[in-house]
Amino acid sequence: MSLVEKINSSIKEAMLAKQEGRLRGLRAIKSAILLAQTEKGAAENLTEEKEIQVLSKLAKQRKESLEIFEKENRADLALKEKEELEVIESYLPKQLSADEVKELLKPIIEQVGAKSPADMGKVMGIASKQLAGKADGKMVSEMVKQLLAQ
Repeated sequence: MSLVEKINSSIKEAMLAKQEGRLRGLRAIKSAILLAQTEKGAAENLTEEKEIQVLSKLAKQRKESLEIFEKENRADLALKEKEELEVIESYLPKQLSADEVKELLKPIIEQVGAKSPADMGKVMGIASKQLAGKADGKMVSEMVKQLLAQ
């Protein structure tokens, strides 16, 4: 079952169960997927990699909005963002822990032959492809800096 089919059936379930927060999140996913499918040069059916990219982008947007709303003491809006974020994350692959990311980065650094923080771009190019959707890009970047600074 493709992601679009899963989303469509989940939307029906959420509508029947009257789950507003879940429904908002599912509709956001469906909207983002439809936009990605209609982009110039896009295939009719998105690859799994592209789907993860779309979902990651949505999750990142929700996290940023959540931070802003919490900072501004807008609990009502923060709650909505949190609900949508939970729905979006449920369709993303399991996120790796900091230790797991560190272990995956070590062989990449050796493979590239990176010795100093100046080589960070080489490492990030490969790491971002391998860890797409599995780890937050900001965390990966910080880990690479730590490992190269040693």
